[in-house]
Amino acid sequence: MKIANRVISPKSKPFIIAELSGNHSQNFELAKQMVSAAASAGVDAIKLQTYTADSMTLNIDSDNFRIMEEDSLWHGQHLHELYRQASTPYEWHKPLFDFASELGLIAFSSPFDEAAVDFLESLNVPAYKIASFELTDIPLIQKVAKTGKPLIMSTGMATVSEIEDAVAAAKDAGAEDIVLLKCTSTYPASPENTNLMTIPDMANKFGCAVGLSDHTLGIGVAVASVALGACVIEKHFVLDRNAGGVDAAFSLEPEEFKLLVDSVGVAHQAMGDVVYGGTAAEEKSKYYRRSIFAKKDIQPGERFTRENVQIVRPAIGLQPKHFNRVLSASAHNALKAGDAIFDKDLSE
Repeated sequence: MKIANRVISPKSKPFIIAELSGNHSQNFELAKQMVSAAASAGVDAIKLQTYTADSMTLNIDSDNFRIMEEDSLWHGQHLHELYRQASTPYEWHKPLFDFASELGLIAFSSPFDEAAVDFLESLNVPAYKIASFELTDIPLIQKVAKTGKPLIMSTGMATVSEIEDAVAAAKDAGAEDIVLLKCTSTYPASPENTNLMTIPDMANKFGCAVGLSDHTLGIGVAVASVALGACVIEKHFVLDRNAGGVDAAFSLEPEEFKLLVDSVGVAHQAMGDVVYGGTAAEEKSKYYRRSIFAKKDIQPGERFTRENVQIVRPAIGLQPKHFNRVLSASAHNALKAGDAIFDKDLSE
């Protein structure tokens, strides 16, 4: 499959997305700086989130709409106010998308309601992302799928049957290119709760390209995911964690994102193919294996013994597997110390 002109496949270098989320703190110039820094870090794409506070939740003063988990980054905040602070103004989308395109980046977004899909269609986005919390919003998935554009879906806390429902709904509505992202919907996520082994299982179960939406700190988990088949990696991005931002605590700064891009590239190169017997690059190294040499002068007819022959480097003569055969033989001709021993030198 392709997103814009970028091939997405297990054989291709992983497609790396910098998620701006609400880390722009509703400062347009800061958002532009983030796009520029993401391009400098070498990412393939930037992604926005398209919603309003009113499309996300109700503005009602009730604990039903308040974040009550004490270990949450947003403990005590009202959902409507949090989404108001984190939202990306609709009027920013086109200039940010255009700016990203000028810098060679692919730009798209996560819609959180059907009206957001219509808006993004008016901007001709090349792909869509469904957030993990929206995976059970089948009408939204159907709306996106009807565009016929590539669809990336984070799975988060979804069960197998919920993922099956989402994939089936997307396919029935016309989606042909689907990527599923393993995702742990905690912020930040811990490595022990990431369960990367789900990635190859997900690929087998659903017959889709797979990847990782990573909320852990650092880059180790994302790099490891490449070895398990992740062909898309999404991480949250921030210019400066210390300056704040709704997702800053689990977002990567520019230098970290560049390290992620470089390390993922190395990991992908290292995967290679199933190879035995060494590569062409290793051919010269075979010289430094071991073989059988005379370590003393040996006269014709003299028996080979452990005192006059030895297995050493380099690999010029008979391989070490022939050592017992050599020890049961006599010298066919004179040998000097340092001569490699060959079949022609044996009188058996």
